Amino acid sequence: MTEELDQLQQIQQIRSMMERSSRFISLSGLAGVFAGIFALIGAGAFYMFIHSKFNSRYAQLAQVIPVEVDLSIIQFVILDAAAILFFSIVFAIFFTTRKARSMGQTIWDVTARRMIFSLALPLVTGGVYCLVLLKYHWFGLIAPTTLVFYGLALVNAGKHTLDEIKYLGISEIVLGIIGLFFIGYGITLWVIGFGILHIIYGLMMYARYEAKPQEKKYW
Repeated sequence: MTEELDQLQQIQQIRSMMERSSRFISLSGLAGVFAGIFALIGAGAFYMFIHSKFNSRYAQLAQVIPVEVDLSIIQFVILDAAAILFFSIVFAIFFTTRKARSMGQTIWDVTARRMIFSLALPLVTGGVYCLVLLKYHWFGLIAPTTLVFYGLALVNAGKHTLDEIKYLGISEIVLGIIGLFFIGYGITLWVIGFGILHIIYGLMMYARYEAKPQEKKYW
């Protein structure tokens, strides 16, 4: 019986080593929590800007297809998105680096590079596509489109990291598709996807993998 337990433990150790060598498991759940918080702040700023600029709610504006968009809106959207991305990346690096050090791992290895490439390709493609939508004044389609491409990026990167990232990606895709059929609710779904879901999944990841690291499993 003791021999069987020893063999089972050895198998689990081998499995854990294979998991660590093939997947980026240093990703911190707290990074997702703060990304969600910054997304909520950015969405609130965008909503208030639209309301003050047009004296109209986003839902009313988004349903006008196409809508004329002047340079000030494009500038604000770019700055708002850049601010959200910047602070999200800064906090992601901080919390992920801290977690990697606690696990005795390096943050920048082969699996990390694979994950970032898998994440970046759909994101860049989606960003270009959204700029095209903005160019042709299809304003109401931009928010749900970002959800769809972001979800695709997470699913694509999910095979190189924790499983929760893949499931978060699927959730984002579903929200984005719903938004494409219900123009005018894109910003609400955007808040749910980039804000609330990030916080929920981040807390789940933190509770599972970081709250008590010595008891957590990565398979």
